[in-house]
Amino acid sequence: MKDTLHQSDPLFLSFQSALVGRYSIDRELGRGGMGVVYLAREVQLDRMVAIKLLPPALAAQPALRDRFLREAQLAAKLSHPNIIPIHAVEQSGAFVYFVMAYVDGETLGERVQSRGPVSATDGIRIFREVAWALAYAHAQGLVHRDIKPDNILIEAASGRALVADFGIAAAAGDTPGEGVSGTPEFMSPEQALGSEIDARSDLYSLGATAFYALSGRLPFEGKTSTEVLARQVTAAAPSLATVGAAVPRKLAQLIDRCLAKEPTSRPPNAQALADSLGLAIEHRRELPAALRAFVKRNGRLDGGGTIMSLLGALVTSVFVSIVAGPTSGVLALGTGLLIIPVAFSILAAKRLLNVGFTQADLGPAYRAEQESSREERGVHTRSRWSLRNAAERVLSKAARVAGAGAIVLVPFALASVSTPRYALLSAVIVTMLSAAAVSTFGFLVMMQTRRDVDVEFWNAVWTGRFGTFAFSVARRLRGAKPVQAAMTHRATELSLGMAAEQLFESLPKASRDALGDLPSLLQKLQRDAHLLRQQHDALQDVLAQNNDGPDSNHSSGVREERDVLRDRMRDTVGAMETIRLGLLRLHAGSLSLESLTTHVVLAANASADVERLLAANAEVDALLKVPARLELTPV
Repeated sequence: MKDTLHQSDPLFLSFQSALVGRYSIDRELGRGGMGVVYLAREVQLDRMVAIKLLPPALAAQPALRDRFLREAQLAAKLSHPNIIPIHAVEQSGAFVYFVMAYVDGETLGERVQSRGPVSATDGIRIFREVAWALAYAHAQGLVHRDIKPDNILIEAASGRALVADFGIAAAAGDTPGEGVSGTPEFMSPEQALGSEIDARSDLYSLGATAFYALSGRLPFEGKTSTEVLARQVTAAAPSLATVGAAVPRKLAQLIDRCLAKEPTSRPPNAQALADSLGLAIEHRRELPAALRAFVKRNGRLDGGGTIMSLLGALVTSVFVSIVAGPTSGVLALGTGLLIIPVAFSILAAKRLLNVGFTQADLGPAYRAEQESSREERGVHTRSRWSLRNAAERVLSKAARVAGAGAIVLVPFALASVSTPRYALLSAVIVTMLSAAAVSTFGFLVMMQTRRDVDVEFWNAVWTGRFGTFAFSVARRLRGAKPVQAAMTHRATELSLGMAAEQLFESLPKASRDALGDLPSLLQKLQRDAHLLRQQHDALQDVLAQNNDGPDSNHSSGVREERDVLRDRMRDTVGAMETIRLGLLRLHAGSLSLESLTTHVVLAANASADVERLLAANAEVDALLKVPARLELTPV
C-alpha cells in the first residue's frame, strides 16, 4: 500500500516523466533533509540504481541547489570499496539529481532498531570498514561531518559497510558557514560550537555511532536538539563499559577515546583507528569446545560427583573407625580426601589428552576465560566500587587479626589444660577461628564481584606443579598415542614446541640421550616467545593509545623497543622451527645427529640472549615502579 501511495505522488509521477527512456523508477526508498531517494532501473545498462532527487521547490533556491550539487561532486570524486559510488550527476528541467549504486541491505540504524545492538565481532568489522572509508576521504581533504547510523549501509549479501550521504561534507579546515550542520546526537563538540573542524571530528561521530550500535542507546540524550548539543559540549560521555554493552575491554577503551572532548585525546587519524580495531579482531580467538568445557566445568573439583565421592570417603572412614578404632578412621578419611582430588585430576587430564590437548593449551585457555570474565564484570556500574574496596579491606584485616589471635592463644590454652582458664581460652580460640573463617568467606565473596577467583584458583592448579604431575601420570597411563595436530587457537610457538616434543619422544633412546634435555630447551623457548609476544603487544597498545603523534620522541622510542622485541620473537620462533625441521630430517635420515646438535646449541644461545633481554626489561620495570628516595644534598 505504501509503495502504491508513493507511485501516485505528483512528484513521483512528474519525475518519472522526466526520466522516461533512461531510468524506470520502482519505488521510493526514503526521504531526508536534502532530498528523496528512489529505487530505479537504468534502462541502457539494465542495472538497479538509487537516485537522489532534490525536490523542485528546494532546487529553486540557489543556496540549496549549490549545496546539493556540491555533495554529488564531492562524492563522485571518491572511489573506495566502503563508499557508495556516484554514477552520474544530472539536471532535467526543474529536477536536479544524482545517480548512485544501489545497495541491497539496510542502514546500521535500521539494523539496531530491528534486531538490537550488534555483536562485538560484527561491530569491530563494521567500524573498521567505516574507518577505512573515512581515512580515504580524509586523505582527499574531505570531512564527512554527518557520520551516523543512518548514513552507514550494511550490504545484505556480504555484510560490507558503506558510507553514504556526503550532503554536508566540506574540505578539512573550512571555515564554518551559517548555523550548525549535522545530527545533534552524533555531532562533535567543536562542530556543535560552530568552530573549525578537522578529520578528528568524524572520529568523534563514529565513536558516538559505535556507542549506539553496541549498546542500543545514545551517549547523550535530551528533550530538544539544543539540550543534546549542550551536553555534547559540556558533559563527559559515559564509558561504554558501564552501560551494559558486552564488548571487549580494549574495544570499549577505543570507543571511549573517540568520544574524548578534546580532539588531541582522540586517535590521531582514521587509519590509526582502523589499525587499532584490527588488533582487537586479532586478539580474540575462539577456544575449542573441549577447552571451554574443561576451563568452566570439567577441570573443577565440584558438582554432584565430587560431593558423592566425599560422602563415600566419610562413610568409609566411619565404618573403619567402628571396626579398627578412631585413629584408623581418621587416617582413612585423610587418605580418601587426598586420593580423590589426585585421581580426579589424573582422569581429567587423561580425558583432555584423549581429545588432542595438553597442559600447554590450558594457559591460553584460562587467560581467555579471565579476559572474558573481566569484560562481563565491566558491564556492571563502578559507582559502588569504593564501598566494595573498603569492605574488602575491613574483611581482610578482620580475618588476619582473628586468625593470628587464635594462633597466638593456642600455646596458652595447651599450657593451661588442667586449669579453669582452659575452657575460656578454648571458647575464645573457637570464636576467633570462626570469625576468621566468616571474614575470609566474606572477603572471597566480595572479591568475586571484581575478579573470577574460581578461574584464578584453577588456573594456578592446572598450570602449576600439580597440573604438571597430573598430566605426567595421565600421559603414562595413556601410552604412546600421539596428541592430535595443532589447533588454530594455539600460538605459533606453542604449536611448534608441541610438534618438536612429539618428534623428540618418538626418537630411539640413544638419540634422545645424545640430544640431552631438549624438551626443557623447547619449553624455555616457548616461554621466551610468549613473554616477548606479550611485551610486543603491550607496546603496540601504547602506540595505538599515544596522542603525541607518530613522529614524537616518545613514539619513536617505543617503536624502536617494539621492533627489537619483534625481531627477538622471530629469532626465537625461528630457532624452534629449525629444531622441528631438524627432527623431521633426522627421522627421514637426511640429517645427522651431530648437525642437529649444532642447531640445538645455537637455539640455546638464542634463548640465553632472550633471557638476558627479558631480565633487563624486568629490572627497568622494577626500577620505574619504585619511587626514588630523596637524599640531602651535601653542602
